[in-house]
Amino acid sequence: MLAQPQVFEVIVVDDCSTDLSTKKLASIVDSRLVVHKNEKNMGKGASIWRGIKLAKAEYLVIQDADLEYSPEEYSRLLAPLVDGRADAVFGSRFLTYEARRALYYWHRLGNNFLTTLSNMLTNLDLTDMETCYKVMKTEHAHKLNLQENRFGVEPEITAKLARMRIRVYEVPISYHGRTYAEGKKITWKDGFRAIYCIVKYNLPPQK
Repeated sequence: MLAQPQVFEVIVVDDCSTDLSTKKLASIVDSRLVVHKNEKNMGKGASIWRGIKLAKAEYLVIQDADLEYSPEEYSRLLAPLVDGRADAVFGSRFLTYEARRALYYWHRLGNNFLTTLSNMLTNLDLTDMETCYKVMKTEHAHKLNLQENRFGVEPEITAKLARMRIRVYEVPISYHGRTYAEGKKITWKDGFRAIYCIVKYNLPPQK
């Protein structure tokens, strides 16, 4: 990430990792690197919100640490924002222009279902609502006020961006997914939570 010319800062949220992440981060000498360590394991959504609140750059890219998504594609993701066409950009794994690892068919089917349900309620025509690569103006990210601690954060972000009535674009990305043996953590329970979140965060706000 630090090797990409567009990067102004890299905010790493260590969610109580038990590997050598903390030690490796300490060995990196770069003024652009900001490391926050959660006092207890909070989950993906809570860690994303922590990182967003620390962000200072004009644009914000959400990047999973497993590198299923390549930082080398930042220029593609940022182009519609920098050109003034978009306020947020989703990187779609299903509009791929390059290599995409063929993994779990039922995950793809579940993703299509969740994306379609989300589209019906947000009226956004997305192909990959569950993508990690959600890129946006930081000023919009700071308004999200995220509540979900786990993977429900993806439909929550989508619903709240849609409610802002901002310009949302999609760009194709490559994807190098992991198997469960390689550390993938999302389960069928997260799928049911996603359905709940799609409905919850698309309901009209209570007065």
